[in-house]
Amino acid sequence: MKKVLIITYYWPPSGGAGVQRMLKFVKYFPEFDVEPVILTVDENKASYQLIDNSLKNDIPSNIIIFKTSTFEPFEFYKILGKKKEIPHSGFANESNPSLFQKLMRFIRGNFFIPDARVGWNRYAYKMAVKIIETEKIDAVITSSPPHSTQLIGLKLKNKYKIKWIADLRDPWTDIYYYKQMYHTKLAETIDKKYEKKVLENSDAIIVVSKNIKEIFKSKTETDIDNKIHIIPNGFDEDDFDRAKNIDSDEFLITYTGTYADIYQIDGFLDAFKKFVNEFHDPNIKLRFIGKISDSLPEKITNLKLDNYVEFKEYLPHKNSVNELLKSSALLLIIPKMGKNEGILTGKLFEYLGSYKPIICLGPLNGDAAKIINQCNAGEVFDYENSNNIFDYLRKIYLNRNNIVCNYLEINKYTRKNLTKKLTEIINN
Repeated sequence: MKKVLIITYYWPPSGGAGVQRMLKFVKYFPEFDVEPVILTVDENKASYQLIDNSLKNDIPSNIIIFKTSTFEPFEFYKILGKKKEIPHSGFANESNPSLFQKLMRFIRGNFFIPDARVGWNRYAYKMAVKIIETEKIDAVITSSPPHSTQLIGLKLKNKYKIKWIADLRDPWTDIYYYKQMYHTKLAETIDKKYEKKVLENSDAIIVVSKNIKEIFKSKTETDIDNKIHIIPNGFDEDDFDRAKNIDSDEFLITYTGTYADIYQIDGFLDAFKKFVNEFHDPNIKLRFIGKISDSLPEKITNLKLDNYVEFKEYLPHKNSVNELLKSSALLLIIPKMGKNEGILTGKLFEYLGSYKPIICLGPLNGDAAKIINQCNAGEVFDYENSNNIFDYLRKIYLNRNNIVCNYLEINKYTRKNLTKKLTEIINN
């Protein structure tokens, strides 16, 4: 049995999609003769945007978990900031950034490279050295974001020549909100140097999509094609009790997760308004669950859609899955930006696991579009194509019990099947 040290900042009780990737790998590793050892941050010292204690139920009872202290600037941010909360992914809670928020972004982008959680590294590295020397570790996996975690793997590789897998869930210097950090040329140069070193020195790299693989290949003159492996996010069948599907007169369209201003929704809202005006059905609902930018409720009010739209705060993962199963259709939005073809959010796979039709706004040639089409799991639309979006809403509404997806293709994305792929990389 191979013994693998997993270094990950996000771990339960942290909530959100990012934490579930390593958590689910760890859950299924023992079935493939891999023994995981976890190194993470002390939750009492961590800067988590979301808390979800329900995810602790997925942690195997017999695994070893090491936790360390950290030093991060976010406590000062909460003290000085008006909202008393740290920035969410894509700055979803900072729709119109104040001068203070812009200053904090500048400080983060230029004095905390590659990110504001780099203060964890010295604690994590010191503990990782002890673990490697006492636990007979065969390989190390570092998971990011935060991409500063990859620098721990780089340092361990230089010290021990140990096999090192870098799991990069998102792009690094090409992430869609990177320019909002106001990097100076010097800071950006340093950041790109770190990125390149990780790509060139790791033994294997895991990414979630083909387009992200191409982005990382372009960062170095070294041929790294063969060591970059694509393992997308997935869904855990254990989370989905489809017997809980509720037959109802309600026609519910659900969006879960973060909504930031870069998520272009205007074309969909125009189609949705036309849709409700045609049917005048009070049972039609559009529900947003998660952290939503302040601009979205304003758009809803301006379009006079308040009677048809609901907002809910972030829900524990189990409750979020139940909301998917109650829904008639699911809304997915890929951020509108350059190089967005490779964005594969964790929610896409949760949506697939619910077997509900997906309405996706994003690039028609993107990786998300390919998966949705391959699974016959919905339709993908250009952001402004309100006429075709309206037609699809109408089709789902009138045929809601006769929309069938490709279950065989969808089940390729179960967490168990994806863990098997990762264990093959570890063993090789």
